[in-house]
Amino acid sequence: MMLLDYMKKYCPEAVIRRNVSLDKYTTLRVGGPADYFAEPENELTLCNMLKAARETDTPVLLIGNGSNLLVRDGGFQGLVIRLGKKFSAIEKRDNGLYAQSGALMSALAKEALRYAYTGLEFAQGIPGTVGGGVYMNAGAYGGEMAQVIESLRILDGEEIREIPAEEMAFSYRHTKAMDEKWIVLGAAFRLELGDPKEIDEKMQDLALRRKTKQPLEYPSAGSFFKRPAGYFAGALIEQSNLKGVSVGGAQVSEKHAGFLINTGNATASDFLGLMKKVQDTVWEKFGVHMENEVRIVGNEK
Repeated sequence: MMLLDYMKKYCPEAVIRRNVSLDKYTTLRVGGPADYFAEPENELTLCNMLKAARETDTPVLLIGNGSNLLVRDGGFQGLVIRLGKKFSAIEKRDNGLYAQSGALMSALAKEALRYAYTGLEFAQGIPGTVGGGVYMNAGAYGGEMAQVIESLRILDGEEIREIPAEEMAFSYRHTKAMDEKWIVLGAAFRLELGDPKEIDEKMQDLALRRKTKQPLEYPSAGSFFKRPAGYFAGALIEQSNLKGVSVGGAQVSEKHAGFLINTGNATASDFLGLMKKVQDTVWEKFGVHMENEVRIVGNEK
């Protein structure tokens, strides 16, 4: 039996699309097609989709907003499951908020402001989803997910579990979920009540700083490289005279060297070529390895 046969068996309500171009589902706006593409509406459908994939040995790629993802031009030979708007509920709790993994980080920050909760101001401009943010311990401007998460709802193989934040073993851009291949279904955030005016002012200040210092007018994946120990990625790239350097339609931003941007017609191969150029140049000049923060998946064309 093929994957679609198993999908009809386990989750007949699911809509499965074929040969869906993934460039529309990543913030870099590049990437080839997925063999199969689906957006489950609830946890049960998600579990059944994964069961169908397991029984047919179909590779699975789980995505959210695609903000930390580079899909190669050959696309993904398997099933891409997107946790987006249908999986994005946010609810108030006595000591904070609970959000499903498909909720945008920016939406979570706005809800925190709505209820006068402080602690999530840093998340206001992060373009990813809660699931992706938790999975990689996303952060910005001195804040990170590890600081505010109380507990998580995860899919561990075929079992859904509630775990305390400590079990995720958060570190810089890394969590236990990455090692164990857990799927983050949602997270509970423990937050303190604050002054709504001060929270709003801080969010507006961070938004202005982003607009001033980051190339928000171009498609990008945010910071393309991890921060090397003892250095800043953007500074190393700038000091290597790489600002404005291009490979095809991919360019090192002239506004912030830590960002690789799509100037309009870039391919995934352009970004991979530019990434290598940056890595080689920085290594030759400083002896520092630049590790990509952006996850790279899929097949060459």
